[in-house]
Amino acid sequence: MPLYKSIDKAGEFKMLIWKIEESESVLRSDLELSVRCEDRLNNMRSEIHRRGFLSVRQLLKLLGYTGNDLYYDQNGKPHLQDGTYISITHSFIFAGVIISKTSDVGIDIEKRRDKILRIAHKFTPLEEYRTLANTEAVVRKLTLVWEAKEALYKIYATPGLMFLEHIFVEDFGFEELKTKATISYRGKLSNYKVAFLEFENFSCAYAFPIEEE
Repeated sequence: MPLYKSIDKAGEFKMLIWKIEESESVLRSDLELSVRCEDRLNNMRSEIHRRGFLSVRQLLKLLGYTGNDLYYDQNGKPHLQDGTYISITHSFIFAGVIISKTSDVGIDIEKRRDKILRIAHKFTPLEEYRTLANTEAVVRKLTLVWEAKEALYKIYATPGLMFLEHIFVEDFGFEELKTKATISYRGKLSNYKVAFLEFENFSCAYAFPIEEE
């Protein structure tokens, strides 16, 4: 069973990351899929997407849930029937799930690729990265910022929210791999904390709201 990483902060959150090494048939062999899940799976043309879908169901099983416990609202945000907060991600050979009983959560996994340089202007001011040592460092930083904003977007889940205009991630060092962020949208200001993991040319951001005192 390729459970790649598990982080359990008692009373705060639990996060599981799965490395997708099995075939589709092996991944689904011990799962009880609802008719709705079967329909979704059968409509996926890409094998990697189907394996990602099944890996998420394996993670749900490890967390004590089934596919029937998971549903999505009108904005595409996942929820669990018992009210536990959940966020889901899948990128190439990794899938991740984070849950919390006490706080909304967001997670995103991304593969580090040079193509992010072409879209960077769409989600962050590029002048902020001129002090980095080389292109590799810029790609690394941009990927972390992108996935931080993805994780925050998953928490907020509001149509019209834009990465560049509304989501702001405070600068951070590679030695820290954590930061704070703000969403400013329609006159409302929300603050968040973000942490990162890096592994096998991939990275993961997970985020939580900062409770107002």
